[in-house]
Amino acid sequence: MGLAIGIVGLPNVGKSTLFNALLGQAQAQAANYPFCTIDPNLGVVPVPDERLARLAALYHPKKTTPTTIEFVDIAGLVAGASKGEGLGNQFLSHIRQVDAIAHVLRCFDDPDVVHVGGKVGPRDDRDVVETELMLKDLEQIERRREKKQKDAKAPGKSGEIAKAEIVVLDEARAGLERGVPVRMQELSAGSLAVLSDLFLLTGKPVLYIANVDEAQLGRSDDPAVATVMELAAEEGARCVVISGKVEAELSELPPVERLDFLHSLGLAEAGLNRLVRAGYELLGLSTFFTVGENECRAWTIHQGMTAPQAAGTIHTDFERGFIKADAQRWDDLVALGSEAAVRERGLLRIEGKEYQVQDGDVMHFRFNV
Repeated sequence: MGLAIGIVGLPNVGKSTLFNALLGQAQAQAANYPFCTIDPNLGVVPVPDERLARLAALYHPKKTTPTTIEFVDIAGLVAGASKGEGLGNQFLSHIRQVDAIAHVLRCFDDPDVVHVGGKVGPRDDRDVVETELMLKDLEQIERRREKKQKDAKAPGKSGEIAKAEIVVLDEARAGLERGVPVRMQELSAGSLAVLSDLFLLTGKPVLYIANVDEAQLGRSDDPAVATVMELAAEEGARCVVISGKVEAELSELPPVERLDFLHSLGLAEAGLNRLVRAGYELLGLSTFFTVGENECRAWTIHQGMTAPQAAGTIHTDFERGFIKADAQRWDDLVALGSEAAVRERGLLRIEGKEYQVQDGDVMHFRFNV
């Protein structure tokens, strides 16, 4: 679907290390100096999904295809980025192009890795980045407002529309001036629609990543991690605790050795798996499956999509000529062992055009064009 999450934060917080671990290979340069990353790096990452693996174990298909999500490694921001400090304007434009933000906050203390602020302080680090994003949004809103003021002088309906848009712009601007990012402002759906084509940086959904060292993993009493969790709770955001260093080491191991390595650290799964799933949920995405001997495949849709819209993610002809869909739950199919058994139990449903596909549905679409 082309949806992307931008990995942002101050320099030297571990963004590129996490990105490299996500890809399982060193595609993004990682080094101990500010602005190591200049051009954004894009990686397409499979979404870990045990459901797909269990369906594949049932069908033994020739091919198994997971759904994916895109991550973008964006260069570190610094104070003054909104005014061009540290190539800030260029980096902020990269953030504008993504759909959501994964904000990496450094929680580890390492004298060999320079902290641009001189000390570890997740809340201060968050505030620096958030302030720069808000300043850039204010600049964007002001430019739009100046244009709409000229349009408001026009007679008739066009002038009235411009005046109404100015009211919305002023509302968002007032919130930003109070230090409230757009995503946390109580704006109506109509106001958000007016602002949508501005692609405001603080309007994007955010999840926080607490980047820790190995010794901090699993410690609920760590003050830096607690701070990140508090930040996330304050705005109802997700928080994922990860050790970038551990994940990087894990990505270099053969797959058969990774589980033993995780168990040696007292972990049940890779932190990056949790990050990918959290990012997927942050974008408001769901997964449905198609199954068969040739291929078992996971498909990405937006939550709330109807059956014809979901069919269209496979092929536009499926949506255009949609007739109906056979739907069953993935766990019913795995538990009973076959579609025939699911049907016999009365658990195979025939759904029409109004049906909203649910996460975990196994779908077979019928169409005619």
